[in-house]
Amino acid sequence: MSRVADPEELVTALAAIVGDRWTRSPSELEQHGRGETHLAPAPPDVVVYPVSTDEVSAVVRACAQRSVPVVPYGAGSSLEGHVSAVYGGVSLDMSRMDRVLRTNVADLDVTVEAGVTRKQLVRALGSTGATFFVDPGADATIGGMLATGASGTTSVRYGTMRENTLGLTVVLADGSVIRTGGRARKSSAGYDLTRLFIGSEGTLGVITEATLRLHPVPDAIAAAACSFPSVDAAVDAVVALLQSGVPLARIELLDDVTIASLNAYLGYPEVPMVFLELHAFSRDALGEQMGAVHEVVAEHGGRVHASATTEDERARLWDARHRVYYAGIARRPGARSWTTDVCVPVSALAQCIRETRADVAATGIEAPLVGHVGDGNFHLLLLIDPADPAERERAQGISVRLTERALAAGGTCTGEHGIGLGKMSSLAKEHGDSLPVMRAIKDALDPRHILNPGKIM
Repeated sequence: MSRVADPEELVTALAAIVGDRWTRSPSELEQHGRGETHLAPAPPDVVVYPVSTDEVSAVVRACAQRSVPVVPYGAGSSLEGHVSAVYGGVSLDMSRMDRVLRTNVADLDVTVEAGVTRKQLVRALGSTGATFFVDPGADATIGGMLATGASGTTSVRYGTMRENTLGLTVVLADGSVIRTGGRARKSSAGYDLTRLFIGSEGTLGVITEATLRLHPVPDAIAAAACSFPSVDAAVDAVVALLQSGVPLARIELLDDVTIASLNAYLGYPEVPMVFLELHAFSRDALGEQMGAVHEVVAEHGGRVHASATTEDERARLWDARHRVYYAGIARRPGARSWTTDVCVPVSALAQCIRETRADVAATGIEAPLVGHVGDGNFHLLLLIDPADPAERERAQGISVRLTERALAAGGTCTGEHGIGLGKMSSLAKEHGDSLPVMRAIKDALDPRHILNPGKIM
């Protein structure tokens, strides 16, 4: 794969499709070549803004005819270099494809374009009595969440994008359009192409529309912040809650470093804390669940530091959780976060976190830790000076050892960030014997390797 041979000729061809909805502004190119990664930016040659599946199809077809790379772009919140245009080409910004196309509350499903953001979708569903619960933290686009197989704070109860997607519209590498899945709740018809494209990071096709599962909005919701004397105690309490059958809707671990980062906003004790949320369809059931939470937390040396039952109070608590990334960076002005994640069996979580904390402390790098502990997934924000090679090397070492630790425990190198550019070597360690099959699928669907080239493998 080489750089675009004739950018002017390419722009002329693209302008015939999208009119004036393209740019070569240096600032726009820089933005579309970075995301929220620690990796160096790799800008495209041109950014285009399609407004329909037909336009996406025509753009991809024009690029295929010229062997020009196509890199799908959503909200730019990816963490592993997914949107970096390492071979230049076209950044396909999907943000203007932002329509909610159809809502069916009776069947609890919705069809949206790929540029609809998570918050936009939740607002659009506001008066229906149904909602979409997958919440990765950032206000990512649905297309981006599908491309990375996103999950987040509510996955312990409601599942990830894989469990909440019924069907897709996808533009393939030659510009042809296919529709996978449907609106039926189950099917045994043929290969499951829907889940093939989920998590493929734009390397197999460009997702333009999706039909998603919805869930009823619970009648009774309560959130709580629980403090613990140690990370081990916090994780043990989470495991006990899961084993007790308490139907946790969200459960998040924030270590003492993370709480300290947020304390200008929260004012909590600077100790490990667990944020959790319970959903029920009666106040009585909710009261029983919260009683069980108090009991289990106390058994593990913790206490329920604060609880929230009103929508405003709950929003404030979870907004604090969603501020972790930027609050962490603010601890070290000028730093950039080398953000990484792993996922392990919940029974191995406490030991994995304990060993990781010791590893980080030995390097002298500051690193807030936060985790979706209900499913064994946690994240490190390694705060480094991006211009300091020694710090980058130490961060790389921590990331590599973290992956090795997770794989040894029967886990995975990434629970939700994806592979992108940053974790290709980790994927090889985890699924080395499967890589030839993955490459064969890539070669079959994208023989010219124009779709987000240089990623995953």
